[in-house]
Amino acid sequence: MARTSLRRDNIPTKNGVSRRALLVGGGVAGGLMVAWALWPRAYAPSLNAAPGETIFGAFLKIDRTGQIIAIVPQTEMGQGITTVLPQILADELGADWRTVAVQSAPIGPLYANSLLAREWLASDWTMLGGGLGDWAINQYATRTALMLTGSGTSVRMFREAFRDAGAAARVLLCKAAAARWDVPWESCDIQDGIITDGEKRRLRIGDVAADAPRFDLPSILPLRQGIEGRLVGRDLPRIDTPSKLDGSHNFAADVRLPDMVYASIRQGPIGDAVLARADEPAARGVAGLLKFVRRKRWIAAVGVNWWAANKALDLADPVFTVAGPLIDSTSIDNALEAGFASPEGRRLFRQGDLLPVFDGATILASEYQVDAALHLNAEPVCATARVGDDGAEIWVATQAPGLARAAVARALDISPGAVTIYPLHAGGSSGRRMEHEAAAQVAVLAREMGRPVQLLWSRLEDVVQDRPSAPAHARMAAKLGRGGTIEGWLAKVAAPCAVSQSWARVAHGKPPHEAAAQAASQASRLALSGMVPPYAIPNFAVDHYPVDVGLPIGLSRGNADVHGAFFTESFIDELAHLAGIEPMSFRIQMLGGQPRLAHCLTTAAAMGGWQGGISGSGQGIAAHMMHGSHAAVLVEAGIDNGKLAVTRIVAAVDCGDQINPDIARQQIESGLIQGLALAMGASVPYRGGLPTRAVLGRMGLPRLDSIGEVTVELIRSTAAAGDVDEIAVPPVAPAIANALFTVTGQRFRSLPLLAQD
Repeated sequence: MARTSLRRDNIPTKNGVSRRALLVGGGVAGGLMVAWALWPRAYAPSLNAAPGETIFGAFLKIDRTGQIIAIVPQTEMGQGITTVLPQILADELGADWRTVAVQSAPIGPLYANSLLAREWLASDWTMLGGGLGDWAINQYATRTALMLTGSGTSVRMFREAFRDAGAAARVLLCKAAAARWDVPWESCDIQDGIITDGEKRRLRIGDVAADAPRFDLPSILPLRQGIEGRLVGRDLPRIDTPSKLDGSHNFAADVRLPDMVYASIRQGPIGDAVLARADEPAARGVAGLLKFVRRKRWIAAVGVNWWAANKALDLADPVFTVAGPLIDSTSIDNALEAGFASPEGRRLFRQGDLLPVFDGATILASEYQVDAALHLNAEPVCATARVGDDGAEIWVATQAPGLARAAVARALDISPGAVTIYPLHAGGSSGRRMEHEAAAQVAVLAREMGRPVQLLWSRLEDVVQDRPSAPAHARMAAKLGRGGTIEGWLAKVAAPCAVSQSWARVAHGKPPHEAAAQAASQASRLALSGMVPPYAIPNFAVDHYPVDVGLPIGLSRGNADVHGAFFTESFIDELAHLAGIEPMSFRIQMLGGQPRLAHCLTTAAAMGGWQGGISGSGQGIAAHMMHGSHAAVLVEAGIDNGKLAVTRIVAAVDCGDQINPDIARQQIESGLIQGLALAMGASVPYRGGLPTRAVLGRMGLPRLDSIGEVTVELIRSTAAAGDVDEIAVPPVAPAIANALFTVTGQRFRSLPLLAQD
């Protein structure tokens, strides 16, 4: 990369990649191709094989007993990806599902998620034009081993790779068996882990696994034909369920190493906080306390058990100084409102010409707001480290293992190659495990202590240092035409960009306050996801006003689509009421170009007994589409003793051709519940640079006995598999808000929908 200078062509983009670094050499295309042509183009799998195991490419190992070991490069966070991707491979291979096991992939270029890289970085790289931008991002992701899990990209990114891995292994195994039998390999096939030649000869996969890689693959890889015995499309049991049920599944806090000690940490209020002092002598009497470790922005206590370490920190009562004013909820709201006057505001989406439509017309205008929502994962942030003269080993649940490795290397001032990351499954994430500050902190602690250390954040620390979803304010305006059509639509959104801030932190090591300030200088389409209406509106525009609210924000389940759908689908309902048209019909008349979304709407309405949104019905409806999936949600809700009461949720989802429909339903159901949590709680007020609540029971979250009936209908589709992890989250809150209008006659334009005490 070129050095930073004041030259205009070297100004860093919002994601830290300078234009000069891209425009290498004399010409854009020529420079990049010449520079990157010198880099290696072929990569070998970086897998280790245990005795008896044979490596079949980057995604598969087979041992002599016939066990199929799928190498999964995506982090399991409860979404079932360690079942779905192996299911694709096993289906194409012809394996017996009972023999399939899973191993996490090591960091390597063959596991890069270039799809997610394109989604996040495209706005900075599209300047290359002519398709070269996508090529450059793909090369960047691959050559930097950019392994990422998020935004529902796992299946969309790796489906073909796992299918091809299974097909290639099947061909090689059939060739090895055919050589033993002296028959054409094309006559052989594999069913339920048994290789046959169509006659009476049979071999187990493990019998020829060691011989198979010596054969060559054909120029065109043949895929399995027919539907008999196929695994894709079946509700196969999850691979990770048994160990999670019997308690043998290891999460980060379950790691145990010889001579290991335990640490707790304090990092100060939100903002540019620096450690000022701590009363360490007050904690000397705590039994089991070993040492305090101080750094510029944090202090940790290390003990023979975690409770001793955490108690010592409580007694030491660390004090931090914060540069600038401390944030509170009022300052966040004021910053968002002031953002509408920002010169950085840009019109990022447009169609037609709004000016003549709005000129002199009567328009409907409404304002909405969404508060920042916490992650509140069941598993607090945790990591374990062992550091020696030859390098560091880190056990951590991370959605970006390569970036976590780089952060640890920076913290220890060693080469990234000297850091080994052992990626663990996460007990929930919703984007929180993209951050890796705990991995760097525990590495420093392990080196300081000279022995393995496990760092576990307290629940309070987890909430205080959370990177919640982006708060947002919106000003919506529209003009209705004859017959209830929308002739003009304008949306202005003031919000920080979660992706920009997160990328600056996790990829470039920016402190949270610096990342927030940097992202506030550039408008981004990533902050407006879900804001482009799916409806046939001839004239519309969507503007983004970037802002630094003083609260570092991060990735979340659904990201900007959550506030985008809330603004759009709530406002659509207002327009339907103004036009005097039943809300579902109002939507359907504008969905001629979106038949899949229209099908979801009619299906949800039929299943839920839609009454037309009449007064007193308590029914609301909303629709959304993202990442190749389409969903409509109908809810029945009301207010009981001042609290939100949701008695029924019906969702119709077209998410394409699903590998494991049962897992798809699980994810959609969990998305619906998360959407309900956003409507009921998950957001907290801030005062004095701290959240005012940190106990889960005080967050206003839904409980199992108060959720009501949940029904999910997966609409059959031959389209490519879309996102099932996030699609159900965005439409829930607007559907509830629309339902409450039929009960109260009032519009609920803030999220969470009811103010909490």
